[in-house]
Amino acid sequence: MENHVQKVVIIGSGPAGWTAALYAARATLKPLVFEGSAPNIPGGQLMITSDVENYPGFVDGVLGPQLMEVFKKQAVRFGAKAKTENITSVDLKNKPYTLTSEMGEKILAHAVIISTGANAKLLGIKNEKELMAQGAGVSACATCDGAFYKDMDVAVIGGGDSAMEEASFLTRFAKSVTIVHRREGFRSSEIMLDRAKQNPKIKWELNQTISEILTAKMPPFNKDALSGIKLKSTKNGEEKTLKLDGLFVAIGHQPNTHLFNGSLNMDDKGYLITNNGSTKTNIEGIFACGDVQDSIYRQAVTAAGSGCMAAIDAERFLKEKGL
Repeated sequence: MENHVQKVVIIGSGPAGWTAALYAARATLKPLVFEGSAPNIPGGQLMITSDVENYPGFVDGVLGPQLMEVFKKQAVRFGAKAKTENITSVDLKNKPYTLTSEMGEKILAHAVIISTGANAKLLGIKNEKELMAQGAGVSACATCDGAFYKDMDVAVIGGGDSAMEEASFLTRFAKSVTIVHRREGFRSSEIMLDRAKQNPKIKWELNQTISEILTAKMPPFNKDALSGIKLKSTKNGEEKTLKLDGLFVAIGHQPNTHLFNGSLNMDDKGYLITNNGSTKTNIEGIFACGDVQDSIYRQAVTAAGSGCMAAIDAERFLKEKGL
């Protein structure tokens, strides 16, 4: 039976997962990567990202899907194996650990690296996902895309710390930033809210929800792109149109941790908790990397870095156990 136990299984295939696979493969651990299938996107959030200009090594930028293809090819070159399936359940009570795939296969593993990521919460209205995937005016990451909107008018949707932080960051580039929020009260901390209120570039549309995302043939896209949004008052139902060049959705993220409820320690938002300075979870031999345990940075480069850490942590764990 021991011969059929995987040394390392990696769940998830974004920058963290494939970097973990690369390092584990080069350490001759022959990692098995479950890269996911619909509705989960193999390759993670970068698969629905167009231009990536802030990943080191790509002077002219790179398309998100192309970047993930390179990640995968490099890991596979050194011996990583991939299965385009989801893991549907885990048993972390007994060693070796048991993972069950959507095809019903039982996989035994001495070590597991979790890199299932986190998804940005979206508004769920027409044109939102399409424009985000095309890089045509809708985004969920100001740090990633803010520089594309120099001297333009943009809006941020949300009322928490993330929304205030995104709005403040965007004022470095945009001509104006309008915060749209469905209430007058905010979930954000007072310090973040005050900082936004004191910024002369930030405008406010309170007691408003977005009823429609408007599109038109807009330069430089030469395709349907965001032209504005239609707002609806939560007080009297009146509607108005706000012309925009960019829309940033900042209503939070949802970490993909449902598989580990009751097994692994999580914070109040559902992110996996790792020991300071490592990727170790509360269960020996289970490691977490990337956005599934990072609610602060959420960048491809930081995810990749933590994937490297997870592989090294797993390698050292296996060595200590004589595996």
